[in-house]
Amino acid sequence: MNTALRVTAFTVGLTAAFALALGVGHAVGPNGKPAPAGHSEHAGHGDHASDDAGHLPGGLQISDRGYTLSVDDPFVTAGAPTDLRFRILGPDGHALTAYQPQHEKELHLIVAPRDLSTFQHLHPTRAADGTWSARAAVPAAGEYRVFADFLPDGETEGLTLGADLHAAGDLRPAPLPETGRTVTVDGYTVTLTGDLTPGHGDELTLSVSKDGRPVTDLQPYLGAYGHLVALRAGDLAYLHVHPQSTTPGPAITFHATAPSAGTYRLFLDFQHADTVHTAAFTLTTGTTTPAEHHH
Repeated sequence: MNTALRVTAFTVGLTAAFALALGVGHAVGPNGKPAPAGHSEHAGHGDHASDDAGHLPGGLQISDRGYTLSVDDPFVTAGAPTDLRFRILGPDGHALTAYQPQHEKELHLIVAPRDLSTFQHLHPTRAADGTWSARAAVPAAGEYRVFADFLPDGETEGLTLGADLHAAGDLRPAPLPETGRTVTVDGYTVTLTGDLTPGHGDELTLSVSKDGRPVTDLQPYLGAYGHLVALRAGDLAYLHVHPQSTTPGPAITFHATAPSAGTYRLFLDFQHADTVHTAAFTLTTGTTTPAEHHH
């Protein structure tokens, strides 16, 4: 597996919302298999949210609707495994201990550097006092962003909160990785068709093949045949959606609406032969302003 993109034993699905707006299908049907396409369980996945509509993309705030992401120690060591410990503080100031599972987990955690060169999707464990912990890899010095995606018990809309991590060391900034419409990961070839259009819903289709043959027996992972996370270059606004597709490949289709013009890193997680793989793409939409390009 490509360790640069997948430093842990997984990489898929976070259930939150890039609260940009990618429409999604319901993740799990009554028999545990991916259900037919439809709207998401909570609002962050809605396909009408956008910056213009007054909705901030997910992950830009450390606090929202009375909930706060509290990281025990934001200073980590580059090049070594790191034990991340954090809590979600509720409106009463106490650590949250009651969650509604989303896509088979109470909380999904994404870790990515500011240059979007790597990507980790983690599933931390929760202690009785509400403290979460996860083993993460911080491969190089720099600034990182962690995203906690969860749905508090008693709420109807999920949240995606973000906080910074700081890794000291010999920082070597790198430009955003450039990709074409086809990438290779772990021996699989993944091809992207479709575009992101600011303020307009579009279809993105990702097709998986191996050894020149389409893969038609993808396996469900966390209740879906594929998961897509998008991060906006510059501010790392976060978007996650699930596919409209309900067949096991080779094509996985997503409905997506970009909140703004700009460049996005797209991370597709898919499972085959009992292993999860991640394919990453760089996609530019609309026309960026000089200020956005510089940022």
